[in-house]
Amino acid sequence: MDPRADSDEPNTTKGRPRMRTRLTRLTTEQVLAAALEIVDREGVDALSMRRLAQALDRDAMSLYRYAENKAALLDGVVELVLRDLVIDPDAHDWTQELRLLAHRYRDLALEHPNVVPLLVTRPLATPLGLRPLGTLRPLEDFLELLIRAGFSPPNALRSYRLFFGFLQGHILDELQELIEDPDESEDVLRLGLHRLPRSRFPRLRSLASELADYDGAQLLDEGLDVTIGGLETLFQATAPATGT
Repeated sequence: MDPRADSDEPNTTKGRPRMRTRLTRLTTEQVLAAALEIVDREGVDALSMRRLAQALDRDAMSLYRYAENKAALLDGVVELVLRDLVIDPDAHDWTQELRLLAHRYRDLALEHPNVVPLLVTRPLATPLGLRPLGTLRPLEDFLELLIRAGFSPPNALRSYRLFFGFLQGHILDELQELIEDPDESEDVLRLGLHRLPRSRFPRLRSLASELADYDGAQLLDEGLDVTIGGLETLFQATAPATGT
């Protein structure tokens, strides 16, 4: 018998009683944190109940009390990451709050790049009302923020879709800006553009310096100028009177 089994019932070895060590019961938070560590370090495909059990020094079957399957585990990882995506629905300046939100989202994406595909695609696997409540909190607070700023509820929802469509697209674009040889001084070689036929990709090769000078934070701010300006023009109405 495994001396690490989750039991304190006595056993006997050569006639002498032996006590098994009782393992401290895990919390759901600990299980999800370990799952996130695996995804961060090894990628989503590496996460399984068996791999997670190995990381936690537990039997795989014991983890099903925390997540019924891998899909639930992935939902929990997304919920754990989104816990840090805070939106203040009471913010006085909704445009500034959206800018802060965008940079918080980018920071999370750069901290957990392997989780980004889950942030973008996991909602597609589950109907809205069946998703973990923590994953819906950013949506609820975003709607509240804009409705208090004078947006109608339908326009607040349209704004959410447009805003996060831009934001997710920007993040995916930034994460794919890989450098082949960071130590190379010539931009064409740094980006690996020398592998492209000059006759078929003249524009890309001519933009080597601009491609190499990618500034994700600056491009995010430029995109926010366009996106937030468009939301103001298209959807914002006069904020309703308060205090009545």
